[in-house]
Amino acid sequence: MTRKTTCINAVVLIAISLLSQTAPVIAQEPIQPSLTTPAAAVAPSRKTQVFFNQKTLARGNFTITGLNPENRIEFTVRKDEIVSQAQLNLQFTPSPSLIPIQSQLKVYLNEELMQVISLTADQLGKSNQVVIPIDPRYINDFNRLSLQFIGHYKAICENPANSTLWIDISKSSFLDLTLQTLPLKNNLSHFPEPFFDRLDERPITLPIVFSGQPGLMQQRAAAILASWFGTKARWRGQSFPALFNQLPERNAIVFVTNQQRPDFLKNYQTVNAPKIEMIDHPDNPYIKLLVISGRDDNDLIKAVRGIATGSILFRGKSVTIDRIETIAPRQPYDAPNWVRTDRPTTFVELQQFKEQLQTSGFNPSPVTLPFTLPPDLFLYGSQGINMSLNYRYTIPPAFGTSHLNISLNNYFVQSYPLLLMPDQESKFLGVWSLQNLIGTAKKFTIPVLNLGTNNQMVFEFAYVNVIGGGNTEGRCESFTLVNNYASIDGSSTIDFSNYYHYIAMPDLNAFANAGFPFSRLADLAQTSILISQHPLATEETTLLNAIGNIGSQTGYPALALNLTDDWSKIKNKDTDILIIGTIPPELYKDSKINLLLDKTKSWVNKPFRQNELPAFPIQAKNAAVNNQAVVSSDGIMSAIIGLQSPYYKHRSIIALLADTPRGFELLNETLSKKNLLGQVFGSVAVIRESGVSSLQVGSVYYVGHLPWYMHIWFVLKKHPIGLALATLLVAIILTFMLWRALTARSRRRLKKTDD
Repeated sequence: MTRKTTCINAVVLIAISLLSQTAPVIAQEPIQPSLTTPAAAVAPSRKTQVFFNQKTLARGNFTITGLNPENRIEFTVRKDEIVSQAQLNLQFTPSPSLIPIQSQLKVYLNEELMQVISLTADQLGKSNQVVIPIDPRYINDFNRLSLQFIGHYKAICENPANSTLWIDISKSSFLDLTLQTLPLKNNLSHFPEPFFDRLDERPITLPIVFSGQPGLMQQRAAAILASWFGTKARWRGQSFPALFNQLPERNAIVFVTNQQRPDFLKNYQTVNAPKIEMIDHPDNPYIKLLVISGRDDNDLIKAVRGIATGSILFRGKSVTIDRIETIAPRQPYDAPNWVRTDRPTTFVELQQFKEQLQTSGFNPSPVTLPFTLPPDLFLYGSQGINMSLNYRYTIPPAFGTSHLNISLNNYFVQSYPLLLMPDQESKFLGVWSLQNLIGTAKKFTIPVLNLGTNNQMVFEFAYVNVIGGGNTEGRCESFTLVNNYASIDGSSTIDFSNYYHYIAMPDLNAFANAGFPFSRLADLAQTSILISQHPLATEETTLLNAIGNIGSQTGYPALALNLTDDWSKIKNKDTDILIIGTIPPELYKDSKINLLLDKTKSWVNKPFRQNELPAFPIQAKNAAVNNQAVVSSDGIMSAIIGLQSPYYKHRSIIALLADTPRGFELLNETLSKKNLLGQVFGSVAVIRESGVSSLQVGSVYYVGHLPWYMHIWFVLKKHPIGLALATLLVAIILTFMLWRALTARSRRRLKKTDD
């Protein structure tokens, strides 16, 4: 890895893949000389702390032993920053049985030795804290801080498996970094840097600036752009503060037309085509602004679509968008971040980084594979999901006791022994040994009860190793610890095809974790969004955060969403509806809403029985309305509610409700933090300063499709007595029909005999 220097001459190019659904044509403007940083400007710096409890790869305690003498944390540094100072604040407790001085702890950064800590007698068995200076010259974009333990408990005949060989590293240990911002040229070839940096693991905070209160077209352009940045953020979280004619204090997006522009860009040149340009902040050359300009609002939509579909072609200080063509429409459930449901999905399609499917070590770390399912995939009653698993591993030291253990969402699924040679099944399936690795193939099913929207498969190669040490005859036998290697083949498959899509609604958990039902089409082609005619900046932020969150879950920008401020224009459309702000009075009359949010008085319906966690399947009797609570207060509150559309029974309405700026802030905080979104479920989620409280209350309806016979089975399966009676009735009818047939046949035979 190339070492960072104070110059930015060797910034690594990030290429953003061009989505196959559209084909933009982009014309490059002549590259203008880059602005130089004024000599008097002082590069801004910031301090950050990388805590072990956030970065450790180990599960449980961060303990280093004789068998596993090394552990590490990994951290990254943004490409527009450089570390000027670094130190490690290390807290550790060594075993009291160690021999002082001979026992040591070595600290490495990117394979370079930083310091050796010789354990003294005063440190043994006690909690210790040391501060270790780290040379920042060895810090790169991606870094590994390793701790290597050298432990001794007696002079001869040591056994590395001895239980007294350990040192516990406190997870409150941290790396203290001072980072300095680097001056950047205005060059779009590195886009989306610096507005998004894949090395930055913090949530994205990207202000979007309007000249004033934006119209519908500018709001739609901003929402599309927020969804595209959401596809980049993925698991990080994202926030898009809306600013009205306000100079941002960090990297930001600015929308400009020939007639409308913020005061700080009042002298910005007019354009004759959609244009995207990177410029310096007027007051701080270390802050960059991405100016999206056009002759009118239609040009802004075109420019944003160019970013969402053709940013891989960007270069120079600015580009103009000549043409955007849609080649083929999106199909239901084809979101890039979701598992394929039209055919088996290979593991390589689910792989997120190189070497994810490989592991090594004396006790290899588990291989983890996360995947996301459409929330409405109907798996109820399935016998299991078919999986074809191909894997290879080094010959186990102890035959018959080493296993591959497979788990799903922390539930055990299957276990296979690690054999000394491929079994007949593996030979039949064509998986052979390769370079001293035993090739094995297995086909099995995984239970559906443990599956949700977001899932994680874990493959643990549990090697049982034979360790030598002193023996009863007084001889010492020394053994070298040899690493074991294993890998899951990327051609392995998991099959979610041939399942129907059918789900009980309202289900706010599906909205929070997958953007459903709007994400059924990844570009939100069948989604209508209602926002107030004069939205506040905080309300606009809610719109951007909501659409950005959906983009992070689907992996595709919301190119086809429909935005309006007139309820009459969408209520009769066959679309799912997302409401921002307040519910139209007409909808209160036409539907069964379970919550009213008002500045002074609010009410909510309460169910007969409330679950603390999302229930599957939803029990209609438990969710039925039992009573209604009416409360008057001037406190701050917001809410998320779900209900069935009163106009199209197969459509849903999700409303993000708030009536004060502080209420919208609570709503935005929930939408931008994954831990708070995880608490949203049911049909009503009330958001207060104390947290999120969710209820499953009101009538239950279903969206999707099941064949008639599965409908009958689904209904009867929830009523076992009815199922038993129906089975008995069918048996009686079949018996009667068989008796009639046999009787008729017997009569015909007797008649022939009489003749």
